[in-house]
Amino acid sequence: MPVPTGPRSLSPRLRIGIGGMAIESSQFCPHRSTYEDFRVTRGDALLDRYTWTRPDDELAERVEWVPLVHAVAVPGGPVERATYDRIKTELTDRIAASGPLDGLVYDIHGAMSVVGLDDAEADLTDAVRAATGPATLISAAMDLHGNVSRRLAEHLDLLTAHRMAPHEDAWDTRERAARKLAERLVSGRGRPHRAWVQVPVLLPGEKTSTRLEPAASLYGRLAAVEALDGIVDAAVWVGYAWADEQRCRAAVVVTGDDPRLAVAQAASLARAYWDARREFVFVGPTGDADDCIARAVASPARPFLISDSGDNPTAGGAGDLPYMLGRLLADEELASGRVTALHPGITDPEAVAACFDAGVGAEVVLRVGGRFSAGTGAHAEPYELTGTVTALEDGAAPDSGAPRGNPAYDGGGRSAAVTCGGVTVVLTERRKPFHTRADFGSLDPLAHDLVVVKIGYLEPELYAMAADWLLALTPGGVDQDLLRLGHHKVLRPLYPFDDEGFEDPDLTPVLL
Repeated sequence: MPVPTGPRSLSPRLRIGIGGMAIESSQFCPHRSTYEDFRVTRGDALLDRYTWTRPDDELAERVEWVPLVHAVAVPGGPVERATYDRIKTELTDRIAASGPLDGLVYDIHGAMSVVGLDDAEADLTDAVRAATGPATLISAAMDLHGNVSRRLAEHLDLLTAHRMAPHEDAWDTRERAARKLAERLVSGRGRPHRAWVQVPVLLPGEKTSTRLEPAASLYGRLAAVEALDGIVDAAVWVGYAWADEQRCRAAVVVTGDDPRLAVAQAASLARAYWDARREFVFVGPTGDADDCIARAVASPARPFLISDSGDNPTAGGAGDLPYMLGRLLADEELASGRVTALHPGITDPEAVAACFDAGVGAEVVLRVGGRFSAGTGAHAEPYELTGTVTALEDGAAPDSGAPRGNPAYDGGGRSAAVTCGGVTVVLTERRKPFHTRADFGSLDPLAHDLVVVKIGYLEPELYAMAADWLLALTPGGVDQDLLRLGHHKVLRPLYPFDDEGFEDPDLTPVLL
Protein backbone atom coordinates (compact mmCIF):
# COMPACT_ATOMS: atom_id res chain seq x y z
CA MET A 1 0.00 0.00 0.00
CA PRO A 2 1.63 3.35 -1.02
CA VAL A 3 2.37 5.78 1.79
CA PRO A 4 1.36 9.40 1.11
CA THR A 5 3.99 12.01 1.88
CA GLY A 6 1.61 14.92 2.32
CA PRO A 7 -1.86 16.26 1.59
CA ARG A 8 -2.91 15.26 -1.91
CA SER A 9 -5.87 17.60 -2.27
CA LEU A 10 -5.53 20.58 -4.60
CA SER A 11 -7.88 22.51 -2.34
CA PRO A 12 -6.31 25.05 0.05
CA ARG A 13 -8.03 23.09 2.81
CA LEU A 14 -7.76 19.42 3.61
CA ARG A 15 -10.87 17.42 2.75
CA ILE A 16 -11.74 15.05 5.59
CA GLY A 17 -14.85 12.92 5.47
CA ILE A 18 -16.90 11.85 8.49
CA GLY A 19 -18.98 8.70 8.61
CA GLY A 20 -19.48 5.28 10.11
CA MET A 21 -21.85 2.76 11.62
CA ALA A 22 -22.00 2.03 15.34
CA ILE A 23 -23.85 -0.55 17.40
CA GLU A 24 -22.96 -3.06 20.10
CA SER A 25 -24.60 -6.41 19.32
CA SER A 26 -25.08 -9.40 21.60
CA GLN A 27 -25.21 -12.67 19.72
CA PHE A 28 -26.91 -14.18 22.78
CA CYS A 29 -29.81 -11.74 22.47
CA PRO A 30 -32.93 -12.83 20.50
CA HIS A 31 -33.59 -9.25 19.36
CA ARG A 32 -32.59 -8.33 15.79
CA SER A 33 -31.56 -4.79 14.93
CA THR A 34 -33.24 -3.34 11.84
CA TYR A 35 -32.94 -0.10 9.92
CA GLU A 36 -35.65 1.47 12.07
CA ASP A 37 -33.45 0.98 15.15
CA PHE A 38 -30.76 3.24 13.72
CA ARG A 39 -30.51 6.99 13.81
CA VAL A 40 -29.12 7.86 10.39
CA THR A 41 -27.54 11.31 10.06
CA ARG A 42 -26.30 13.15 6.99
CA GLY A 43 -25.30 16.62 5.85
CA ASP A 44 -25.23 19.53 8.29
CA ALA A 45 -26.97 17.42 10.93
CA LEU A 46 -23.99 15.07 10.87
CA LEU A 47 -21.51 17.92 11.26
CA ASP A 48 -23.59 19.25 14.15
CA ARG A 49 -22.90 16.06 16.14
CA TYR A 50 -19.33 17.22 16.74
CA THR A 51 -17.92 20.36 18.35
CA TRP A 52 -14.68 20.36 16.35
CA THR A 53 -16.48 20.83 13.00
CA ARG A 54 -17.75 24.27 13.93
CA PRO A 55 -16.68 27.31 11.89
CA ASP A 56 -15.07 28.92 14.95
CA ASP A 57 -12.84 25.91 15.65
CA GLU A 58 -9.13 26.31 14.96
CA LEU A 59 -9.28 23.50 12.41
CA ALA A 60 -11.77 25.39 10.24
CA GLU A 61 -9.04 27.26 8.36
CA ARG A 62 -7.23 24.06 7.41
CA VAL A 63 -10.01 21.48 7.08
CA GLU A 64 -13.13 21.13 4.99
CA TRP A 65 -15.25 18.56 6.78
CA VAL A 66 -17.19 16.39 4.35
CA PRO A 67 -20.28 14.80 5.92
CA LEU A 68 -21.00 11.34 4.55
CA VAL A 69 -23.45 9.26 6.57
CA HIS A 70 -23.45 7.99 10.13
CA ALA A 71 -25.78 5.37 11.60
CA VAL A 72 -25.96 4.59 15.32
CA ALA A 73 -28.35 2.49 17.36
CA VAL A 74 -28.98 1.51 20.94
CA PRO A 75 -27.13 -1.77 21.50
CA GLY A 76 -29.17 -4.85 20.79
CA GLY A 77 -29.15 -8.12 18.95
CA PRO A 78 -27.27 -8.76 15.69
CA VAL A 79 -27.99 -6.45 12.77
CA GLU A 80 -30.13 -7.88 9.99
CA ARG A 81 -28.00 -8.37 6.90
CA ALA A 82 -30.23 -6.24 4.67
CA THR A 83 -29.96 -3.34 7.12
CA TYR A 84 -26.19 -3.62 7.28
CA ASP A 85 -25.86 -3.84 3.51
CA ARG A 86 -28.09 -0.79 3.06
CA ILE A 87 -26.01 1.37 5.40
CA LYS A 88 -22.68 0.05 4.08
CA THR A 89 -23.75 0.77 0.51
CA GLU A 90 -24.82 4.32 1.33
CA LEU A 91 -21.56 5.00 3.16
CA THR A 92 -19.34 3.67 0.38
CA ASP A 93 -21.43 5.33 -2.34
CA ARG A 94 -21.15 8.68 -0.57
CA ILE A 95 -17.39 8.22 -0.20
CA ALA A 96 -17.10 7.50 -3.91
CA ALA A 97 -19.27 10.52 -4.80
CA SER A 98 -17.46 12.91 -2.48
CA GLY A 99 -14.32 13.23 -4.58
CA PRO A 100 -10.80 12.70 -3.29
CA LEU A 101 -10.54 12.69 0.50
CA ASP A 102 -7.32 13.39 2.35
CA GLY A 103 -8.70 11.69 5.43
CA LEU A 104 -11.70 10.00 6.98
CA VAL A 105 -12.90 10.19 10.59
CA TYR A 106 -14.40 6.74 11.01
CA ASP A 107 -16.91 6.79 13.88
CA ILE A 108 -17.62 3.15 14.77
CA HIS A 109 -18.09 1.00 17.87
CA GLY A 110 -16.16 -2.22 17.35
CA ALA A 111 -18.70 -4.74 18.68
CA MET A 112 -21.19 -4.83 15.83
CA SER A 113 -22.45 -8.29 14.90
CA VAL A 114 -24.26 -8.86 11.62
CA VAL A 115 -26.24 -11.94 10.72
CA GLY A 116 -24.03 -14.10 8.49
CA LEU A 117 -20.73 -12.27 9.16
CA ASP A 118 -17.90 -13.20 11.52
CA ASP A 119 -16.14 -9.82 11.73
CA ALA A 120 -18.58 -7.08 10.80
CA GLU A 121 -16.35 -4.06 11.39
CA ALA A 122 -13.60 -5.62 9.31
CA ASP A 123 -16.04 -6.30 6.49
CA LEU A 124 -17.29 -2.72 6.64
CA THR A 125 -13.73 -1.37 6.75
CA ASP A 126 -12.70 -3.48 3.74
CA ALA A 127 -15.46 -1.78 1.77
CA VAL A 128 -14.65 1.68 3.13
CA ARG A 129 -10.96 1.31 2.27
CA ALA A 130 -11.85 0.15 -1.23
CA ALA A 131 -14.01 3.25 -1.63
CA THR A 132 -11.46 5.76 -0.32
CA GLY A 133 -8.47 4.29 -2.09
CA PRO A 134 -5.11 3.60 -0.44
CA ALA A 135 -3.91 7.18 -0.05
CA THR A 136 -6.67 8.40 2.27
CA LEU A 137 -5.73 8.26 5.96
CA ILE A 138 -8.48 6.68 8.07
CA SER A 139 -8.72 7.48 11.77
CA ALA A 140 -11.14 5.32 13.76
CA ALA A 141 -12.78 6.29 17.05
CA MET A 142 -13.97 3.20 18.92
CA ASP A 143 -15.49 1.96 22.16
CA LEU A 144 -13.08 0.16 24.47
CA HIS A 145 -15.59 -2.72 24.51
CA GLY A 146 -14.96 -3.30 20.82
CA ASN A 147 -12.89 -6.01 19.16
CA VAL A 148 -9.81 -5.30 17.06
CA SER A 149 -8.91 -8.11 14.68
CA ARG A 150 -5.80 -7.87 12.55
CA ARG A 151 -8.02 -7.67 9.48
CA LEU A 152 -9.67 -4.54 10.92
CA ALA A 153 -6.46 -2.89 12.10
CA GLU A 154 -4.62 -3.40 8.81
CA HIS A 155 -6.94 -1.03 6.93
CA LEU A 156 -6.86 1.72 9.58
CA ASP A 157 -4.09 4.28 9.90
CA LEU A 158 -4.94 5.62 13.34
CA LEU A 159 -7.26 3.90 15.79
CA THR A 160 -8.09 4.89 19.32
CA ALA A 161 -10.66 4.01 21.97
CA HIS A 162 -12.32 5.39 25.06
CA ARG A 163 -10.16 5.43 28.17
CA MET A 164 -12.97 5.53 30.70
CA ALA A 165 -15.70 3.07 31.65
CA PRO A 166 -18.37 4.37 32.11
CA HIS A 167 -17.64 6.24 28.88
CA GLU A 168 -17.54 9.80 30.12
CA ASP A 169 -14.87 10.46 27.48
CA ALA A 170 -16.78 9.14 24.46
CA TRP A 171 -16.90 12.51 22.72
CA ASP A 172 -13.28 13.22 23.71
CA THR A 173 -12.32 10.01 21.91
CA ARG A 174 -14.00 11.12 18.69
CA GLU A 175 -12.32 14.50 18.96
CA ARG A 176 -8.91 12.89 19.60
CA ALA A 177 -9.33 10.74 16.49
CA ALA A 178 -10.26 13.77 14.39
CA ARG A 179 -7.59 16.15 15.65
CA LYS A 180 -4.78 13.62 15.41
CA LEU A 181 -5.83 12.87 11.85
CA ALA A 182 -5.88 16.56 10.95
CA GLU A 183 -2.51 17.15 12.60
CA ARG A 184 -1.07 14.21 10.71
CA LEU A 185 -2.31 15.49 7.39
CA VAL A 186 -1.23 19.09 8.02
CA SER A 187 2.28 17.93 8.92
CA GLY A 188 2.53 15.73 5.83
CA ARG A 189 4.11 12.92 7.85
CA GLY A 190 2.05 10.24 6.18
CA ARG A 191 0.97 6.88 7.51
CA PRO A 192 2.26 5.94 10.98
CA HIS A 193 3.18 2.45 12.17
CA ARG A 194 0.70 0.45 14.25
CA ALA A 195 1.88 -2.15 16.75
CA TRP A 196 -1.05 -4.55 17.22
CA VAL A 197 -1.41 -7.43 19.64
CA GLN A 198 -4.36 -9.36 21.02
CA VAL A 199 -4.49 -10.62 24.60
CA PRO A 200 -6.33 -13.94 25.25
CA VAL A 201 -8.62 -12.45 27.89
CA LEU A 202 -12.35 -11.74 27.49
CA LEU A 203 -14.09 -10.02 30.39
CA PRO A 204 -17.47 -8.28 30.75
CA GLY A 205 -17.38 -4.52 30.99
CA GLU A 206 -18.69 -4.68 34.55
CA LYS A 207 -15.37 -6.27 35.55
CA THR A 208 -13.21 -3.72 33.77
CA SER A 209 -14.51 -0.37 34.99
CA THR A 210 -11.80 2.28 35.13
CA ARG A 211 -13.24 3.38 38.48
CA LEU A 212 -11.39 0.42 39.99
CA GLU A 213 -8.02 -1.28 39.80
CA PRO A 214 -6.45 -2.76 37.80
CA ALA A 215 -8.24 -1.02 34.90
CA ALA A 216 -7.70 2.40 36.50
CA SER A 217 -3.92 2.02 36.35
CA LEU A 218 -3.83 0.24 33.00
CA TYR A 219 -5.85 2.93 31.28
CA GLY A 220 -4.11 5.59 33.32
CA ARG A 221 -0.85 4.66 31.57
CA LEU A 222 -2.11 5.49 28.10
CA ALA A 223 -1.71 9.27 28.22
CA ALA A 224 1.92 8.89 29.31
CA VAL A 225 2.63 6.42 26.50
CA GLU A 226 0.97 8.76 24.01
CA ALA A 227 3.20 11.63 25.23
CA LEU A 228 6.43 9.76 24.37
CA ASP A 229 8.46 11.20 21.50
CA GLY A 230 7.71 9.04 18.47
CA ILE A 231 4.30 7.84 19.69
CA VAL A 232 1.01 9.13 18.25
CA ASP A 233 -1.59 7.21 20.27
CA ALA A 234 -2.02 4.26 22.62
CA ALA A 235 -5.22 2.28 23.12
CA VAL A 236 -6.42 -0.81 24.96
CA TRP A 237 -9.62 -2.68 24.09
CA VAL A 238 -11.34 -4.98 26.58
CA GLY A 239 -13.20 -6.79 23.80
CA TYR A 240 -16.89 -7.60 23.67
CA ALA A 241 -17.89 -10.55 25.81
CA TRP A 242 -21.38 -11.20 24.41
CA ALA A 243 -20.42 -12.13 20.89
CA ASP A 244 -19.06 -15.52 19.92
CA GLU A 245 -16.38 -14.87 17.32
CA GLN A 246 -12.63 -15.43 17.11
CA ARG A 247 -11.97 -11.68 17.22
CA CYS A 248 -13.54 -11.41 20.69
CA ARG A 249 -10.66 -10.72 23.08
CA ALA A 250 -8.64 -7.86 24.50
CA ALA A 251 -6.31 -5.94 22.19
CA VAL A 252 -3.62 -3.27 22.32
CA VAL A 253 -2.62 -0.90 19.54
CA VAL A 254 0.18 1.64 19.87
CA THR A 255 0.52 4.00 16.92
CA GLY A 256 3.72 5.88 16.24
CA ASP A 257 6.49 7.04 13.93
CA ASP A 258 9.10 5.10 15.93
CA PRO A 259 8.27 1.45 15.15
CA ARG A 260 10.56 -0.05 17.79
CA LEU A 261 9.13 2.15 20.52
CA ALA A 262 5.58 1.40 19.39
CA VAL A 263 6.24 -2.34 19.56
CA ALA A 264 7.91 -2.09 22.97
CA GLN A 265 5.06 -0.07 24.45
CA ALA A 266 2.38 -2.33 22.97
CA ALA A 267 4.17 -5.38 24.39
CA SER A 268 4.39 -3.76 27.82
CA LEU A 269 0.69 -2.86 27.88
CA ALA A 270 -0.33 -6.32 26.67
CA ARG A 271 1.81 -8.00 29.33
CA ALA A 272 0.36 -5.76 32.05
CA TYR A 273 -3.17 -6.67 30.95
CA TRP A 274 -2.41 -10.37 30.91
CA ASP A 275 -0.66 -10.32 34.28
CA ALA A 276 -3.64 -8.51 35.85
CA ARG A 277 -6.32 -10.79 34.39
CA ARG A 278 -7.25 -12.41 37.71
CA GLU A 279 -7.37 -9.06 39.54
CA PHE A 280 -10.39 -7.74 37.64
CA VAL A 281 -13.50 -7.78 39.83
CA PHE A 282 -17.05 -6.60 39.46
CA VAL A 283 -17.47 -2.85 39.80
CA GLY A 284 -19.85 -3.27 42.76
CA PRO A 285 -21.05 -5.89 45.22
CA THR A 286 -23.04 -8.62 43.53
CA GLY A 287 -25.67 -11.26 44.20
CA ASP A 288 -28.54 -13.01 42.50
CA ALA A 289 -31.84 -11.17 42.10
CA ASP A 290 -33.46 -12.36 45.33
CA ASP A 291 -30.34 -11.74 47.39
CA CYS A 292 -29.93 -8.20 46.04
CA ILE A 293 -33.61 -7.38 46.62
CA ALA A 294 -33.52 -8.68 50.20
CA ARG A 295 -30.38 -6.70 51.00
CA ALA A 296 -31.78 -3.54 49.43
CA VAL A 297 -35.11 -3.83 51.28
CA ALA A 298 -33.31 -4.32 54.60
CA SER A 299 -30.89 -1.45 54.05
CA PRO A 300 -31.60 2.05 55.44
CA ALA A 301 -29.93 3.60 52.37
CA ARG A 302 -32.42 5.37 50.11
CA PRO A 303 -32.69 5.33 47.21
CA PHE A 304 -31.03 1.94 46.90
CA LEU A 305 -30.20 1.11 43.27
CA ILE A 306 -30.03 -2.38 41.80
CA SER A 307 -28.67 -3.17 38.34
CA ASP A 308 -30.65 -5.78 36.40
CA SER A 309 -27.42 -6.50 34.54
CA GLY A 310 -28.35 -9.52 32.43
CA ASP A 311 -30.95 -7.58 30.44
CA ASN A 312 -29.05 -4.31 30.06
CA PRO A 313 -30.11 -2.80 26.69
CA THR A 314 -27.01 -0.58 26.53
CA ALA A 315 -24.80 -3.67 26.48
CA GLY A 316 -26.94 -5.51 23.92
CA GLY A 317 -29.69 -7.05 26.05
CA ALA A 318 -33.21 -7.32 24.68
CA GLY A 319 -34.64 -5.09 27.42
CA ASP A 320 -37.88 -7.09 27.47
CA LEU A 321 -37.23 -9.58 30.27
CA PRO A 322 -39.81 -9.44 33.11
CA TYR A 323 -37.63 -11.63 35.34
CA MET A 324 -36.69 -8.90 37.81
CA LEU A 325 -40.28 -7.63 37.97
CA GLY A 326 -41.37 -11.08 39.07
CA ARG A 327 -38.67 -11.26 41.71
CA LEU A 328 -39.59 -7.81 43.07
CA LEU A 329 -43.25 -8.73 43.45
CA ALA A 330 -42.26 -12.03 45.09
CA ASP A 331 -40.87 -10.02 48.01
CA GLU A 332 -43.55 -9.54 50.69
CA GLU A 333 -42.38 -6.07 51.71
CA LEU A 334 -42.57 -4.81 48.14
CA ALA A 335 -45.77 -6.65 47.21
CA SER A 336 -47.53 -5.18 50.25
CA GLY A 337 -46.36 -1.63 49.54
CA ARG A 338 -44.47 -1.27 52.81
CA VAL A 339 -41.37 -0.72 50.63
CA THR A 340 -41.52 0.92 47.21
CA ALA A 341 -39.56 0.26 44.06
CA LEU A 342 -39.35 1.87 40.63
CA HIS A 343 -38.37 -0.54 37.84
CA PRO A 344 -37.72 0.94 34.37
CA GLY A 345 -38.02 -0.13 31.70
CA ILE A 346 -39.42 -3.28 30.14
CA THR A 347 -39.91 -3.02 26.38
CA ASP A 348 -43.47 -4.03 25.49
CA PRO A 349 -45.33 -1.92 22.90
CA GLU A 350 -48.55 -3.94 23.23
CA ALA A 351 -48.71 -3.43 26.99
CA VAL A 352 -48.02 0.29 26.53
CA ALA A 353 -50.87 0.57 24.02
CA ALA A 354 -53.22 -1.18 26.45
CA CYS A 355 -52.29 1.28 29.18
CA PHE A 356 -52.94 4.26 26.91
CA ASP A 357 -56.31 2.80 25.96
CA ALA A 358 -57.19 2.37 29.62
CA GLY A 359 -55.91 5.76 30.86
CA VAL A 360 -54.33 6.93 34.10
CA GLY A 361 -56.08 5.52 37.15
CA ALA A 362 -57.45 2.46 35.39
CA GLU A 363 -56.78 -1.04 36.60
CA VAL A 364 -55.19 -3.22 33.92
CA VAL A 365 -54.38 -6.89 33.55
CA LEU A 366 -51.33 -7.35 31.33
CA ARG A 367 -48.94 -9.96 30.04
CA VAL A 368 -45.70 -8.01 30.39
CA GLY A 369 -42.44 -8.64 28.56
CA GLY A 370 -41.02 -11.42 26.44
CA ARG A 371 -41.78 -9.68 23.16
CA PHE A 372 -38.38 -10.66 21.71
CA SER A 373 -37.25 -13.25 24.22
CA ALA A 374 -40.23 -15.54 24.89
CA GLY A 375 -39.26 -19.15 24.37
CA THR A 376 -35.62 -18.65 25.33
CA GLY A 377 -36.08 -19.75 28.93
CA ALA A 378 -38.33 -19.51 31.97
CA HIS A 379 -36.85 -16.13 32.82
CA ALA A 380 -38.09 -14.73 29.47
CA GLU A 381 -41.76 -15.67 29.60
CA PRO A 382 -44.35 -12.85 29.93
CA TYR A 383 -45.33 -11.92 33.48
CA GLU A 384 -49.00 -11.72 34.44
CA LEU A 385 -49.36 -8.25 35.97
CA THR A 386 -52.43 -6.69 37.54
CA GLY A 387 -51.98 -3.09 38.53
CA THR A 388 -53.03 0.53 38.17
CA VAL A 389 -51.83 2.84 35.40
CA THR A 390 -50.12 5.65 37.31
CA ALA A 391 -48.41 7.63 34.52
CA LEU A 392 -48.38 7.94 30.74
CA GLU A 393 -45.61 9.64 28.75
CA ASP A 394 -45.88 10.57 25.07
CA GLY A 395 -42.13 10.13 24.60
CA ALA A 396 -39.46 12.51 23.41
CA ALA A 397 -38.32 12.67 19.83
CA PRO A 398 -34.65 11.88 19.27
CA ASP A 399 -32.44 14.94 19.62
CA SER A 400 -29.89 16.12 17.07
CA GLY A 401 -27.19 13.84 18.39
CA ALA A 402 -25.16 16.71 19.85
CA PRO A 403 -22.66 15.79 22.56
CA ARG A 404 -25.08 16.37 25.41
CA GLY A 405 -27.58 13.89 23.98
CA ASN A 406 -27.53 10.14 23.83
CA PRO A 407 -25.86 9.55 20.46
CA ALA A 408 -28.13 6.63 19.69
CA TYR A 409 -31.71 7.32 20.72
CA ASP A 410 -33.07 9.70 23.35
CA GLY A 411 -36.73 8.85 23.01
CA GLY A 412 -38.02 5.36 23.47
CA GLY A 413 -41.45 6.30 22.19
CA ARG A 414 -44.44 6.24 24.54
CA SER A 415 -44.15 4.76 28.01
CA ALA A 416 -46.55 3.75 30.76
CA ALA A 417 -46.07 3.30 34.48
CA VAL A 418 -48.09 0.58 36.19
CA THR A 419 -48.12 0.17 39.97
CA CYS A 420 -48.77 -3.10 41.77
CA GLY A 421 -48.32 -3.04 45.54
CA GLY A 422 -45.18 -1.04 46.16
CA VAL A 423 -43.67 -1.73 42.73
CA THR A 424 -44.02 0.67 39.82
CA VAL A 425 -42.82 -0.75 36.53
CA VAL A 426 -42.15 1.44 33.49
CA LEU A 427 -43.13 -0.11 30.16
CA THR A 428 -41.69 1.35 26.95
CA GLU A 429 -42.67 1.12 23.29
CA ARG A 430 -39.05 0.97 22.21
CA ARG A 431 -35.89 -0.32 23.80
CA LYS A 432 -34.65 2.54 25.91
CA PRO A 433 -31.85 3.09 28.41
CA PHE A 434 -32.50 4.86 31.72
CA HIS A 435 -29.21 6.62 32.47
CA THR A 436 -30.16 10.13 33.53
CA ARG A 437 -32.79 11.84 35.64
CA ALA A 438 -34.40 13.11 32.43
CA ASP A 439 -34.91 9.55 31.19
CA PHE A 440 -37.47 8.98 33.97
CA GLY A 441 -39.76 11.72 32.67
CA SER A 442 -42.40 12.75 35.22
CA LEU A 443 -41.50 9.91 37.58
CA ASP A 444 -39.23 10.81 40.47
CA PRO A 445 -36.73 8.04 41.25
CA LEU A 446 -35.85 9.77 44.53
CA ALA A 447 -39.40 9.21 45.74
CA HIS A 448 -38.88 5.43 45.83
CA ASP A 449 -36.99 3.23 48.24
CA LEU A 450 -35.50 1.09 45.50
CA VAL A 451 -34.69 1.90 41.87
CA VAL A 452 -34.07 -1.23 39.80
CA VAL A 453 -32.65 -0.35 36.38
CA LYS A 454 -31.72 -2.51 33.41
CA ILE A 455 -28.06 -1.53 33.37
CA GLY A 456 -24.63 -2.82 34.32
CA TYR A 457 -22.29 -0.41 36.07
CA LEU A 458 -24.12 2.78 36.99
CA GLU A 459 -23.81 5.73 34.65
CA PRO A 460 -22.63 8.96 36.36
CA GLU A 461 -26.06 10.44 37.21
CA LEU A 462 -27.33 7.14 38.59
CA TYR A 463 -24.11 6.63 40.51
CA ALA A 464 -24.48 10.06 42.09
CA MET A 465 -28.15 9.36 42.87
CA ALA A 466 -27.54 6.05 44.66
CA ALA A 467 -27.23 6.03 48.44
CA ASP A 468 -26.04 2.46 47.92
CA TRP A 469 -26.23 -0.09 45.11
CA LEU A 470 -25.85 -3.71 44.08
CA LEU A 471 -25.13 -5.43 40.78
CA ALA A 472 -27.67 -8.22 40.34
CA LEU A 473 -26.30 -11.11 38.29
CA THR A 474 -29.51 -11.79 36.40
CA PRO A 475 -30.10 -13.94 33.31
CA GLY A 476 -30.35 -12.48 29.82
CA GLY A 477 -28.52 -11.77 26.60
CA VAL A 478 -25.70 -9.98 28.42
CA ASP A 479 -25.40 -12.37 31.36
CA GLN A 480 -22.34 -11.47 33.42
CA ASP A 481 -21.62 -15.17 34.01
CA LEU A 482 -19.94 -15.80 30.67
CA LEU A 483 -19.39 -19.49 31.33
CA ARG A 484 -23.13 -20.23 31.26
CA LEU A 485 -23.80 -18.47 27.95
CA GLY A 486 -22.44 -21.18 25.67
CA HIS A 487 -19.58 -19.63 23.68
CA HIS A 488 -18.19 -22.14 21.20
CA LYS A 489 -16.58 -20.07 18.40
CA VAL A 490 -14.17 -17.94 20.45
CA LEU A 491 -10.52 -18.80 19.90
CA ARG A 492 -9.30 -20.99 22.75
CA PRO A 493 -7.49 -21.00 25.10
CA LEU A 494 -9.08 -17.84 26.45
CA TYR A 495 -9.34 -16.58 30.02
CA PRO A 496 -11.68 -17.05 31.95
CA PHE A 497 -12.97 -19.97 29.87
CA ASP A 498 -9.54 -21.56 30.35
CA ASP A 499 -7.39 -20.91 33.39
CA GLU A 500 -5.54 -23.72 35.10
CA GLY A 501 -2.76 -25.03 32.89
CA PHE A 502 -3.10 -22.08 30.50
CA GLU A 503 0.45 -21.56 29.20
CA ASP A 504 1.95 -18.10 28.98
CA PRO A 505 0.70 -16.67 25.66
CA ASP A 506 2.83 -15.12 22.94
CA LEU A 507 2.21 -11.40 23.34
CA THR A 508 4.61 -10.23 20.62
CA PRO A 509 3.06 -7.28 18.77
CA VAL A 510 2.71 -7.33 15.00
CA LEU A 511 3.89 -4.18 13.24
CA LEU A 512 1.34 -3.11 10.63
